[in-house]
Amino acid sequence: MARGRKSTDNADSSDTVESVDSEGSAQVISGIDAALAVDGTSLEGGGGQGSGAPPAGPHAGGHAVNIEDEMRSSYVDYAMSVIVGRALPDVRDGLKPVHRRVLFTMHELKNNWNGAYKKSARIVGDCIGKYHPHGDTAVYDTLVRMAQDFSLRYLLVDGQGNFGSVDGDPAAAMRYTEVRLTRLAHELMADLDKDTVDFIPNYDGHDHEPSVFPSKIPNLLVNGSEGIAVGMATKVPPHNLTEVVDALLAIIDEPGIELSRLCQIITGPDFPTGGIIYGREGIKQAYETGRGKIRIRAKTHTETMDKSGRESIVVDELSYQVNKAQLIAHIAELVRDKKIEGISDLRDESDREGMRMVIELKRDAISQVVLNQLFTMTALQSTFGIINLAIVNGRPEVLTLDEMLGHFLHHRRDVVTRRCLYELRIAEARAHVLEGLLIALDHLDQVIELIRASATPDAARSGLMASFALSEIQAQAILDMRLQRLTGLERDKIRTEHAELMVEIGRLRAILADEKLLMTEIRKELVQVRADFGDARRTQIVDDTGALDIEDLIADEDVVVTISHTGYIKRSLLSTYRAQRRGGRGKQGTGLKDEDWVNDLFVASTHAHVLVFTSKGRVFQLKVHEIPAADRSARGKPIVNLVPVAKDERVRAVLPVREFVEGRYLFMATRNGTVKKTDLMEYSKIRSTGIIAIVLDEGDDLIDAKVIESYEEILLATRDGMSCRFPSEQVRGMGRATRGVRGIALEDADHVVSMAIVPSEDAVLGAGVERPTILTCCENGYGKRTPSSDYRLQNRGGKGIITIKTTDRNGPVISVRAVAPDDECMIITDRGQLIRIRVKEISVIGRNTQGVRLINMGDGEKVVTLERIAEREDEDVMAPPAEA
Repeated sequence: MARGRKSTDNADSSDTVESVDSEGSAQVISGIDAALAVDGTSLEGGGGQGSGAPPAGPHAGGHAVNIEDEMRSSYVDYAMSVIVGRALPDVRDGLKPVHRRVLFTMHELKNNWNGAYKKSARIVGDCIGKYHPHGDTAVYDTLVRMAQDFSLRYLLVDGQGNFGSVDGDPAAAMRYTEVRLTRLAHELMADLDKDTVDFIPNYDGHDHEPSVFPSKIPNLLVNGSEGIAVGMATKVPPHNLTEVVDALLAIIDEPGIELSRLCQIITGPDFPTGGIIYGREGIKQAYETGRGKIRIRAKTHTETMDKSGRESIVVDELSYQVNKAQLIAHIAELVRDKKIEGISDLRDESDREGMRMVIELKRDAISQVVLNQLFTMTALQSTFGIINLAIVNGRPEVLTLDEMLGHFLHHRRDVVTRRCLYELRIAEARAHVLEGLLIALDHLDQVIELIRASATPDAARSGLMASFALSEIQAQAILDMRLQRLTGLERDKIRTEHAELMVEIGRLRAILADEKLLMTEIRKELVQVRADFGDARRTQIVDDTGALDIEDLIADEDVVVTISHTGYIKRSLLSTYRAQRRGGRGKQGTGLKDEDWVNDLFVASTHAHVLVFTSKGRVFQLKVHEIPAADRSARGKPIVNLVPVAKDERVRAVLPVREFVEGRYLFMATRNGTVKKTDLMEYSKIRSTGIIAIVLDEGDDLIDAKVIESYEEILLATRDGMSCRFPSEQVRGMGRATRGVRGIALEDADHVVSMAIVPSEDAVLGAGVERPTILTCCENGYGKRTPSSDYRLQNRGGKGIITIKTTDRNGPVISVRAVAPDDECMIITDRGQLIRIRVKEISVIGRNTQGVRLINMGDGEKVVTLERIAEREDEDVMAPPAEA
């Protein structure tokens, strides 16, 4: 059957169950029917059909019991026992039974705040033996938590020894630690001996324990509570004692005060570890409905290191219930996995004076950016889910703020009333005795003579009662009176005591008769509690300014993004390029290996997006500021470390996008001649794991992707020397996760090797720029340049026209590029030979020709790629392609 989750006696539980049923047992029952149903058959007497057990009945030694009814009854009994008697606090004193029993045990042992410490094992042993028949671990864990200054806002136990740490270190064994009550704990049990609360039998009936504490302290709000029952949970945050008492005084002074005004007095939870609460909406919701969520952030500041000038983030206060050691380990893992950039060192410098966790940053790191990443990815920012669930009149209820305060005041009214009644009984009994003594003193000679004449004490007592109209108690008090009370001084003391008692009796009767005087008495006690134990807030509350994006912390400036042939990427300041090009033509170091070069370079804003397309048709998204910054001499970082590209994938295109707007398109081409045009907006929201950019058939792969304008034209080139130039408008826009349409018809064994974007004739004439030429390179090292005007416009999906003759001399086409005369290109062979050539040195010849030799190669050597070089070493002015 389905089991309810077992509650722990230790209140330090971090799990919560969101659904809470204020009726207590209704929700507990709801999940039982399915667990008990067995094909609709009722099982009786513990056996069923086919079970092999004899049927229940008279011969079984008892009457038949329906197992469904028995289990429902037993489970509900267990659930309600956990709910009421173990896991949830009482709204009056804010304590669970285990806490109450531990504190009462210490009270019985006179383990007071101004006395000697006692071994924790002694407390645990007495508590288990007399009041709490459970494991010693549960009791000791409860005792430990009440002594931890990072768990309770106001300590109830004064501990001596190792009681654990915020790093998650466990407390020492109970035989090593010592404890005693705090002054605040005494206020919880004040007037316990004045019949202020009911006492109930303990588990074996040999002793009695209080059902609740009188509690001058609003402990449920002040120290909070946390626990998991069956089908419900509680998670009440701690609050500041001064604020809570001020709210109680406001209710006393102005009955019916609005909740909104109480929320202005109690501004929010006040955690023992401090921190910062971001936003007030969750607090307001919790106070109005009993449920809410608040965000807590660690309190930090930045420091600048003297020698290096680098910044450090220093954590002074952590969020409530955050394990510092685990937090440091988690941050180290994120840095190791390169999920957080910019951290160079991490250490814990906490000591007796307080917490200090230092996060050193790299020289180029922005502290606010790193801090925002830490808030997002680690427990430096946590969410506290508030559930104000407590036991009210024997049943669990979710309470609003004014209800919690009202129940406490109602409890104090009962306690003070019962205390006054008790004190009145004691005072009246004493006054009654004193009145008899005063009568005896007024008739001293007759009393002495009567006593001397009596044969026995009983006769003397009867004589006194008859002669002076005394009660038996008064007569006995006269007989018990010592002779020294007959002196003049003692007689005066008796008269003074009687007069004072009559004043006290009058005061107590007035309090009991007048509700206002009763509330005034409660008010005086609360004011004294505030004076004795009130303190300043530890947790700061700030308005939520909304989610802070990293872009909000980074200057919007243009940078140069370079991508090398082997897949290294970096960003550099635009000023470094201009500074190095001014005044000379010296060669500029790029930090790349001899076999690598920059084949893509663009200028983009740090707030721009970068789309990374792979051969498998997937697309990933980066922000330009996420690309590692490096100077001109640095190599950069492999792009596969920034996006999760699979081993069998290759990056085919990297496109900058300043903003995603309607009406702009991405154009893609595949190896098998499929093309696709999709609205750029389809790629505005990309998961960190990437999304599908184009659906590919088996054996197909993406060869290129470009951002195009409506006036631009597409040129597809195939391995066998065919090409097809068509307007991009012939390809209709379609969804993202689609296959596309035919771009060029391929012969058997032929495939597309390149896609070039060519401006239309009207666009070239309107801009007054030189028409681009089409550079074609073949496998055997031959190639040529051909005017783009030689490639006539065709319809999409045709076989196309010849771009170069793929004879035995030339070999198949390797690459086709649209180039300008000032461009440079790099050719690589399968044996690692490289040649860098100027485009203007390549002959411009007709389309249907064989071309000229571009590179000399050895026998069997073949060209594997041709790439346009984006960064030229002999140009004076950089003119990179404009970003999309």
